[in-house]
Amino acid sequence: MEYLEFFLYGLIQGLTEFIPVSSTAHLKVISLVLGIDDPGSSLSAIIQIGSIFALLWYFRKDIFKLRIQSANNFLDYFLHKRLLRSIFIGTAPIVLLGGSIKLFAPYFFEEVLRSNLLIALVSILMAIFMYMAEISKKGSKNLKNHTNSDSFLIGISQALAIFPGISRSGVTLSTALLSGWERVDAAKFSFILGIPAISIAAIVELISSYGEFSSFSFLPLVLGLLTTFVSSLFAIDFLLKYFSSNGLKIFIIYRVIFGVVILLNL
Repeated sequence: MEYLEFFLYGLIQGLTEFIPVSSTAHLKVISLVLGIDDPGSSLSAIIQIGSIFALLWYFRKDIFKLRIQSANNFLDYFLHKRLLRSIFIGTAPIVLLGGSIKLFAPYFFEEVLRSNLLIALVSILMAIFMYMAEISKKGSKNLKNHTNSDSFLIGISQALAIFPGISRSGVTLSTALLSGWERVDAAKFSFILGIPAISIAAIVELISSYGEFSSFSFLPLVLGLLTTFVSSLFAIDFLLKYFSSNGLKIFIIYRVIFGVVILLNL
């Protein structure tokens, strides 16, 4: 039974981390529907490590090409392209907000933010926000010509993803579209920005809940991580191909239905 639970955790996490529907909300709500334990913020953050490795694996060819092009000046190349600086600027807000809540209101996340009522309301509000992004004019900003303020704005929106139901990918994609980004590059920047954000969350949870982590069974946890890795690869590939030509419409409809169903079952 424990193996099945961790397999389901990994499957839900991987499929919903990069698709704009909120992985945290689905981990809690689907677990409740299936009659298994809510994994909680600690386990949720730990199995997200599988999603990080999926990102690195999926974009491995691009990273390898960059290494060849830049030779021994790999870091200089990234600095020249402003990508490293953009990642730092975009990651700072979620570190500050998440760190503040962790330090000054450590139980706020579990007791308030993960309530089913809040998840439902946030899901519907996000559907409205995503609809505004979907109908916005197409822009010309991309990874090469974006500014520091563009990175910071998307970083601010990413920080709001600590609220279950918002979805890190959903809010960053929508913010990018509203500020004039091209669809494909908006998705790529959202993925790239997710690497440090998800990694930091996992590291913080590992440190703050070490005692709880040590109580997890090793093999089921490995199964959960592997399942997260594989399902994350599928989700990344799907979103990049689907979003570029179809946009956010199907996800907007789904989020409204998801929120309404939760409200009707409170």
